[in-house]
Amino acid sequence: MPIPRIHCDLKLGPGAQFQLAPEAAQHVAKSLRLKAGDAIVVFDGRGGEYDATLTRIDRDRVDVKVGAFRDAPGESSLVLGLVQGLPEADKMDWIIQKATELGATWIQPVVCERSVVRLSGERAERREAHWRRVAIAAAEQCGRTRVPEVRPTLAFMNWIAAASEVPRWLLSPGAPSIAAHASAPSPLELVVGPEGGFADRERSLALDRGCEAVSLGPRILRTETAPIAALSAIHALWGDFRP
Repeated sequence: MPIPRIHCDLKLGPGAQFQLAPEAAQHVAKSLRLKAGDAIVVFDGRGGEYDATLTRIDRDRVDVKVGAFRDAPGESSLVLGLVQGLPEADKMDWIIQKATELGATWIQPVVCERSVVRLSGERAERREAHWRRVAIAAAEQCGRTRVPEVRPTLAFMNWIAAASEVPRWLLSPGAPSIAAHASAPSPLELVVGPEGGFADRERSLALDRGCEAVSLGPRILRTETAPIAALSAIHALWGDFRP
């Protein structure tokens, strides 16, 4: 079995000793059934990771001692952000998980005119905290050393009104193919609509504000398929999938 990787929300260093947060401790002790003396890998999201040893496992406590640092190669060579129109049900969990695995640097949820789910206030904060846990778990599993930033949910109109110097590709059926570009800018932000796509006024405003419309071929992809296909295509053409 691969050595488990655990994200720790504190600054790590060789020789440090600390107690795992309750959720991580439960995962180590109950789900993985590890014992004192077992090896794990820990990372703090600042790049690289550390060998570590479990020094104590009780019912409600797991202690860790940090060992040597190593500069793991889990991060992407491209800086890619994802702006995702909120989908229904638990599709956002899947999108965040797969975008993390594919190297996304940040994820910006936006509430669009055609979004079925509407989040604001405390409800939005709870969902954002849940999505951050999804991103952490995906980073632990896939070997990343940085957890993508899950940004606070915004209304699409508020998001597009904010100034940005980052190039933006708006996924839009019928637009020129993503492969027509000679290269992908980095950083780059991909913009994906919810079920039913962007409303006409949202699309027009996005184009007026500097977004470039691109497509992923002749078929219309679902909202949960499009960002994963786009990230994969960019890596195949210009990024991590190249030899």
